[in-house]
Amino acid sequence: MPNAHPPRTREPVLVLGAGPVGQTAALLLARWGVPVVVLDGRPARDAVGSKAICQQRDVLDIWASLGAEAVADEGLTWDTARTFYRDRELFAVRLHDRGASPLPPFVNISQTRTEQILDACIGAADGIDVRWDHEITGIEQDATGVAVHCRTPGGPVRLRGSYAVSCLGARGRVVREALGIGFDGRSFADRFLICDIRADLPGWERERRFYFDPEWNPGRQVLIHPCPDSVYRIDWQVPPDFDLAREESAGGLDRRVRQIIGERPYEVVWRSVYRFHTRVADRMRVGRVLLAGDCAHLVAPFGARGLNSGVHDAENAAWKLAFVANGWAGEELLESYSTERLAAARENAEVTGATMRFLVPQDDGEWEHRRTVLERAATDAAAKEQVDSGRLSEPFWYADSPLTTRCPHRPFQGRPPRGEAPVPCPGVLVPDVPISVAGRPDVTRLRPLAREGITLLATGPGGVDGVRAAAAEATAAPVTALSLTGIDRTGALAAALDARPGEVWLLRPDAHIAAVLSDDDPAAIAAAVRGALGRGGRGTAARIPDQGSAGLDLVGPENVAITPTRSTWVPTSASGRSGRAGGSLSP
Repeated sequence: MPNAHPPRTREPVLVLGAGPVGQTAALLLARWGVPVVVLDGRPARDAVGSKAICQQRDVLDIWASLGAEAVADEGLTWDTARTFYRDRELFAVRLHDRGASPLPPFVNISQTRTEQILDACIGAADGIDVRWDHEITGIEQDATGVAVHCRTPGGPVRLRGSYAVSCLGARGRVVREALGIGFDGRSFADRFLICDIRADLPGWERERRFYFDPEWNPGRQVLIHPCPDSVYRIDWQVPPDFDLAREESAGGLDRRVRQIIGERPYEVVWRSVYRFHTRVADRMRVGRVLLAGDCAHLVAPFGARGLNSGVHDAENAAWKLAFVANGWAGEELLESYSTERLAAARENAEVTGATMRFLVPQDDGEWEHRRTVLERAATDAAAKEQVDSGRLSEPFWYADSPLTTRCPHRPFQGRPPRGEAPVPCPGVLVPDVPISVAGRPDVTRLRPLAREGITLLATGPGGVDGVRAAAAEATAAPVTALSLTGIDRTGALAAALDARPGEVWLLRPDAHIAAVLSDDDPAAIAAAVRGALGRGGRGTAARIPDQGSAGLDLVGPENVAITPTRSTWVPTSASGRSGRAGGSLSP
């Protein structure tokens, strides 16, 4: 079924860079019905090395929504992160889910394979034009669009689009400089040797292992990740003057590998040496150009916050560009992209910066601190908490976003403990749980439903007509209003949210909770919807019924109403073809 609500403009959005962040942005925009041209300076996809291997559950969820379930299916699942000091284990972190997602906490899979899977999705999607051999040499914009200049084998080319998302990675200098965007930060002197080996290592197949000061790399670290096909990614911290060619020719690389795996046979699949950087752009949006991924932020990889954060950039950018392109929101929504994702980038820089200070002390005092903490950590719980081997990637919480309406009864409780997800409240990504929607056999989980537009979940015993009407007054975007008890057959949703009677949970199109409100306050519901689309100013504190911690009666009436307001627009499916099963969505 063709898109019944085509964008106002048919000029494409230009996605600069065909890496996984650019691929994700292109697929998400196409799903919203926005035409896309992807430009990349390479002559073709280059399958080189493992690169970014750790993909977090919520990123797998985004890719699964685009038809790229194979990333999770083919990736090697792990759910335990072990940290050692020399030969003694200090602690193991297991990763928890507040919901009931079918996806694993993390998988390891090479970036090359991830890109191949996303390429296949792009090939099956409508509205994405990928052009290789288009090296970006300049960019300019005016009030109506963006033009990029490219170097191609056939000579210079100028292409125009409505907006641009720059996903050029660390080499996106040409765009940053053209837009006057600073990229301050620091680079670390120590270098890191990456080596992918293929070997049989029984007992190591499902765990990430981090070693402080092992006897085979004294004073420094080693990180070992299992990957599919019996491949292990090993990262050694090495001195600033480390020379890989000299190391290999002298047999040093083999000795390093043997110190870890013994005399087992192994094969080197890939190796490289790199330095870490912590740099964050001072803005992530200038006019019609948005920066995403490594083009906007570089962090050390401990915690896997690079690519995972870039994919969240892509989703945040895509739904906002689509809403503006479709006339459902104004340009002010785009500014919230920079506000929200810059906050996320700075959080990642802070977290990884603290890790790097612990891993690579810069003076005698910091070295002594690290040694003392590691020595005490085996028996002292307080010291154990100070051991920093990298806080694993997690979705950012938009608690302070101008799109979020604060709830006095559900305040954001701050950064959660390691391995935990934050308590659901405005700003937090909603837990994913199984649901069942009348007339929608295609909907089996909450987040895919949320990604169709604005979603409201009402917990009261009455109908949802009032909730729907309040939202309809605020936006022409697709709105779904549902009785929470009507879709929560297992009780998992009410339990995950700690839902209370008389509430309305407002979800954004990226499945973040925008507000928790009272179902008898239509003016507040409308204001929160406008706020979630950038039209409400700073969200004010919402009023909700004072129900204490009383939970819901989970045996609720069959009280479901799904209403796309003012349009019959539907997002395209993962295969790139529009459609939504069932006839209950007719206006």
